[in-house]
Amino acid sequence: MTQAEKGDPENGKEKEREKEQRVGVKRPIVPAVVQESMQEQIQSNFIIVIHPGSTTLRIGRATDTLPVNIPHVIARRHKQQGQPTYRDKWLLRDGLNKPESNEQRQNGLKMVDQAIWSKKMSNGTRRIPVSPDQARAYNKQIRPAVLDHSSAVKWTNTSHHPAFLVGEEALYVNPTDCYNIHYPVRRGQLNLHSGSGGSLTAVLADLETIWTQAIQKHLEIPLKDLKYYRCILLVPDIYNRQHVKELVNMILMNMGFSGIVVHQESVSATFGSGLGSACVVDVGDQKTNVCCVEDGISHRNTRLCLAYGGSDVTRCLYWLMQRAGFPYRDCQLASKMDCLLLQHLKETFTHLDQDNSGMKDLEFQIRHPDAPTLLYQLRLGDERLQAPMALFYPATFGIVGQKMATLQYRSQGDPEDPHDEHYLLATQSKQDQSAKAMADRRALSKPGGFEGDSRCQSDDILDRLRPQEVELGSSVNDCLVSRNESQEPTTAHMSRKTAISQFEGKALGLDKAILHSIDCCASEDTKKKMYSSILVVGGGLMFQKAQEFLQHRILHKMPPSFRRVVENVEVITRPKDMDPRLIAWKGGAVLACLDTTQELWIYQREWQRFGVRMLRERAAFMW
Repeated sequence: MTQAEKGDPENGKEKEREKEQRVGVKRPIVPAVVQESMQEQIQSNFIIVIHPGSTTLRIGRATDTLPVNIPHVIARRHKQQGQPTYRDKWLLRDGLNKPESNEQRQNGLKMVDQAIWSKKMSNGTRRIPVSPDQARAYNKQIRPAVLDHSSAVKWTNTSHHPAFLVGEEALYVNPTDCYNIHYPVRRGQLNLHSGSGGSLTAVLADLETIWTQAIQKHLEIPLKDLKYYRCILLVPDIYNRQHVKELVNMILMNMGFSGIVVHQESVSATFGSGLGSACVVDVGDQKTNVCCVEDGISHRNTRLCLAYGGSDVTRCLYWLMQRAGFPYRDCQLASKMDCLLLQHLKETFTHLDQDNSGMKDLEFQIRHPDAPTLLYQLRLGDERLQAPMALFYPATFGIVGQKMATLQYRSQGDPEDPHDEHYLLATQSKQDQSAKAMADRRALSKPGGFEGDSRCQSDDILDRLRPQEVELGSSVNDCLVSRNESQEPTTAHMSRKTAISQFEGKALGLDKAILHSIDCCASEDTKKKMYSSILVVGGGLMFQKAQEFLQHRILHKMPPSFRRVVENVEVITRPKDMDPRLIAWKGGAVLACLDTTQELWIYQREWQRFGVRMLRERAAFMW
């Protein structure tokens, strides 16, 4: 070997690569020295976008056309034999079995029926009411037909006693097996409860297990290579700061990602749909978020979370079908297989088409593990329209004694973040006092002619402090505040507190929630902009004619003053013909490629050193 060869680093690297190829060592392609045109693509290929939902996890590389969709559930084996089994509920929830639940459900259904019959069909005639008694007489005599003596559906094989199962495998665990079933996210928040696996530590461990399994199995990325990857995590607009801090810590320190950006779902949805501004209506399986987004900023006053979604419509359909003599009489809301069946029936049968009326003969199949495939006939009338209309009359869900609407909530503070709003509020009065004392001293030390000037200077100092005080005072009940948002007047804050007390405990209909959110916008121009662009995402409102139905209700319920000036109320349910369930994830992938996102990355070493203070420094919204 010549001296030149010895001193040539490129030659040495090439020999090292040849050696690795011979021994079969695999190294990830680190996005390093590449052409500038390829840089963005390769960097995006090393960014993973995670959108955790209540029932579905959406995860994938930023360069993927579509994310991987996985049931967001985990089954963990009992540590001790004979231990009682814990299973998180899916369609069942608290507040359904109260004495007044049935009465509230009936009252809600009366309002739904009145709304159905009061609106004319497109041909000018009114719908003819269909009594459930007409369908019941037919459905009660129906008996199933056996299509196959063995269904193709199988229980998950647990003969090798795995410690845990994730996704589809967890869904199809035999109920007789010794496994606890956990959904780590419920109604958009971490699923903390007093039962088994309900602690914050346990829920975070479940999330880490589900996400790492998805990354290894579906994205085919070894966990040891995550140090070369970065993550974009989508969170709801109204969330728990402590939980987000723990998630960021888990992603960076436990899973080993090199960097992370935390962004809001509503803002991400506007990026995914290509809209600059919109009133984003995210109807999920268990919660509904409404928020007005303008130029990449989520206005804090407009954020609203409703504690109902698609699963509540599914349960409502089951109740309505029971009234109509549902022929599958063994159906149980506590059974996972029956929940999956009812979810399918909702997606197949229900609609929001006012012109679709009268009795309809339908059929469905039941494919349960270790059971024959059964075919049922079913006759339904208005039930197919009544169930999705419960989103606009949520009393029909029959939920009593539960908090159904959330606007803002108080931040509990964080000992690791010394400059949070609690600290600033505590020091605010001291700043005011010191500024006043300084001004007084200067006034006394100078001739009388300068006293007015010193007072003006003092007033300037106080004026600079006062907006911050208003901002902080209003954000005590706020979990996310954008640094670019305009200041909220005190009067607006007081009226907002009154609004909270008026309906926070009540079930607010979807259309009323949208109107309330738009009404909370700061200016008339912004309100007009939001009425002209209502973006519906998520899988909870994917009913036939949902776009026209929601548009009609908004148009007829919006304030008369806006009805005259808003040229067109536009409801967008499938922007760019994309699946509305994937819009927010797609927006996260778009964010990964933007130049402005480069300033938002929180890197592992920074998190180790500064912790939650990095979220205050780098988050795209005021932490």
